[in-house]
Amino acid sequence: MVKRLLVAGYGDVARRAAAELERRFEVRPLGRRFGTDLDRPETLPREGAHAVLHCAPPPAAGDLDTRTANLLRALEKGRILPARIVYVSTSGVYGDCGGERVDESRPPAPRTARARRRLDAERRLALWCSERGTLLLVLRAPGIYAVDRLPLARLHRGTPLLRAEDDVYTNHIHADDLARALVRALETDAPAGVYNASDDSEIRMGDWMDLVADNAGLSRLPRFARAQMPEASDVMMESRRLDNRRLKCELGVRLSYPTVQEGLRHAQALGVH
Repeated sequence: MVKRLLVAGYGDVARRAAAELERRFEVRPLGRRFGTDLDRPETLPREGAHAVLHCAPPPAAGDLDTRTANLLRALEKGRILPARIVYVSTSGVYGDCGGERVDESRPPAPRTARARRRLDAERRLALWCSERGTLLLVLRAPGIYAVDRLPLARLHRGTPLLRAEDDVYTNHIHADDLARALVRALETDAPAGVYNASDDSEIRMGDWMDLVADNAGLSRLPRFARAQMPEASDVMMESRRLDNRRLKCELGVRLSYPTVQEGLRHAQALGVH
């Protein structure tokens, strides 16, 4: 019997994983393009699934992820309860860590509403799965990049960055490597738990943007002191260095692009500007 996989949020990363997943599952995508909408529970399928890949973002406002709540209610009505759910969350649930190295044992302390919604989803999923004996794997992803997912618009706008003395650590994962992690997480022997789905890079925001600019042949962005940037974005106010040892050692994910330098060299080879 071919097992059914529900994919909530059939976006870029899920599509990158699709070819591998279709070798093992009957893939049923959920999304508005497919006539289903996590904001409209009546449109969600009732047949259930053997496994679920949840990549859908939370709503744009509030502290709760009502989309995850709607998905779980739909799964509850299905004839088949999933044996495994894989959820793509965000490393933003850790909040600002002052540049410290962060592993999965660190208690979440989200500072932004978006991260609080992600943590709400994690907690809803954990409770639901615990009560039903479903395995849950949470992949906390940082900034996802790829050839077509580089911050080139920011470089073109000339949006300034923090100077080196005030700069924050940032974390990244290539979209292909995150897709690879999803495929692995859906294998029957993949251990349940929370994983930092990050690469090996240890880099500050300004240095990352300089690398992108240099590889794309664009001008580097100006840098200012934090006091001169009172309206700095959320990403410029949080600093952490993700520890990805569990991803590599326990889940067994092998990264094709262990550092952003390797990922950007790949982009440069394809002539991205």
